[in-house]
Amino acid sequence: MAIAADLVPVLKKLRLSGVLQTLDLRTKEAVDADLSHSEFLFRLCSDEVERRDSKQLEMRLRRATFETTKRLDDFEWSFNPQIPKTKIIDLATCGFVAKQENVLLIGPAGVGKSHIAQALGERACRAGHSALYTTAHRMLTQLRSSRADQGWDKRLLRYTTPDVLILDDLGLRPLEGDEPIDLYEVIRARYERGSIVVTSNRAIEEWYPLFRDDLMASAAMDRLLHHSHVLVMEGSSYRNPPTKGREAV
Repeated sequence: MAIAADLVPVLKKLRLSGVLQTLDLRTKEAVDADLSHSEFLFRLCSDEVERRDSKQLEMRLRRATFETTKRLDDFEWSFNPQIPKTKIIDLATCGFVAKQENVLLIGPAGVGKSHIAQALGERACRAGHSALYTTAHRMLTQLRSSRADQGWDKRLLRYTTPDVLILDDLGLRPLEGDEPIDLYEVIRARYERGSIVVTSNRAIEEWYPLFRDDLMASAAMDRLLHHSHVLVMEGSSYRNPPTKGREAV
């Protein structure tokens, strides 16, 4: 019909061309169900809102650069019953993001720290927050290399602007050169402005020597621990589950 053809350029000008994806379906539905004009318009506009929300979520998830899709629904809670499930589920409401609080996940390799960290990031994205996942080594390497081309300030913004920064495997190796300073600057810039989710195989008291300077370590850890949730995750490794024989030993 002529009006439908005339509608296309109007919708495009209003940046509502997505409406065309369900226009025919909703028109038929309105005729068959004898819907009022306002109900027809409401359903059509609701389709567009849902489409835009879905597109924005897809963009947030893509920009978060997660290693793989990790969700809490996929986590095997029964494998390590001592994992603080109740606390993690509470954090998944993303109230900590709104309050600019930090989450520190401490425990041995293989207990699911990275899975939980990325799952919290995924939930944050679904709640409308921006997130960025990176390993500590990758972040510090990129900050170090950016000094060579005078791009340090711009690179730093990548790690300080998202609502949630997920920093995986902190302390896996000693920090070198200006890396302690770079780590301090990230923590300082995000303090009470954005959340940090950190995973580490090291106990909290072992983080201080990473900065190789007592004053800087104190300043960094004071900010990191303030308004933070510290979760100790213990148990067997998912990668090397104990055999029955080992469990009996």
